[in-house]
Amino acid sequence: MKTIKGPGIFLAQFMGSEPPFDRLETLADWVAGLGYVGVQLPTGAGGLFDVVKGAESQAYCDEVAGMLADKGLQITELSTHLQGQLVAAHPAYDELFDGFAPASVRGDPVARQAWAVDQLKAAAKASERLGLKAMATFSGALAWPYFYPWPQRPAGLIEAAFAETSRRWRPILDAFEDAGVDACFELHPGEDLHDGVTFERFLDGVGQHPRARILYDPSHFVLQQLDYLAFIDIYHERISAFHVKDAEFRPNGRSGVYGGYQGWVERPGRFRSLGDGQIDFRAVFSKLAACDYAGWAVLEWECALKHPEDGAREGAPFIRDHIIRVTERAFDDFAASDVDPAQVRRLLGL
Repeated sequence: MKTIKGPGIFLAQFMGSEPPFDRLETLADWVAGLGYVGVQLPTGAGGLFDVVKGAESQAYCDEVAGMLADKGLQITELSTHLQGQLVAAHPAYDELFDGFAPASVRGDPVARQAWAVDQLKAAAKASERLGLKAMATFSGALAWPYFYPWPQRPAGLIEAAFAETSRRWRPILDAFEDAGVDACFELHPGEDLHDGVTFERFLDGVGQHPRARILYDPSHFVLQQLDYLAFIDIYHERISAFHVKDAEFRPNGRSGVYGGYQGWVERPGRFRSLGDGQIDFRAVFSKLAACDYAGWAVLEWECALKHPEDGAREGAPFIRDHIIRVTERAFDDFAASDVDPAQVRRLLGL
């Protein structure tokens, strides 16, 4: 068994225009002061790490990693969530997703997708230069507008959507294979890969590609009413990244899983700061430890109620207290005896 690394923190939700949230160096000082030892870095337009520069320059990678190391921090993973979304974006979302890309490719879905693919391939190489083993991303969604089967979907529509998404991702995954880095898909509503069944569809489409992995985030499963502990039992061999995020689901006589187009405070299913929701994190950390998960535990703060700075402050000790330092011996080793084949046969009456 292996001890999970952490606590880490995903910086995307804390970026802002005011100090200390406006620069990586000052953000790093802030999270280090809270007790974090790892940071997951958002990339892409407006991100904190330039993946193209990182792919081309070992010196740039060393500079960023060195600056963080001086503050007691490591990079857990690079995040390409926004670029991954643009690999396979349904036209219904073109205008909304344009903001995820630089101005030079907005209004041109073909150019925007090509930019996203280049970003992901660069992220693979940059991750390799940084010595990282995993990267966090989204799959994108061609089928999502049709997730509920009404009106009736024409035969073959879902199959065609997954075939196309798989076709687009296969060369990207090959680039990650060349770099020795896992591409970890956060299974998330709004993405075609949002649960175990859809991840399996994708795996079939990419030929069970070894670099197609999972970013495990139990909060998204609570909101879907999926068994987040059984998920670990089924898919633990594919889990290579972990977002520690809490959630709660409190259905009522007026609204349920779909949320009624309400704001986050009013929805029955909503994200919460760590310890304020319903997720059994002791069981989650125990299962991951038992399954030999060797990656990072990374806070992703999203809460409908609590201030983000309070969520971040509480998150580091919460994760640290849940990480299990795995034992190197069995509790009853004191009673162990040497193997005696003859005694074994006698004890069995043989």
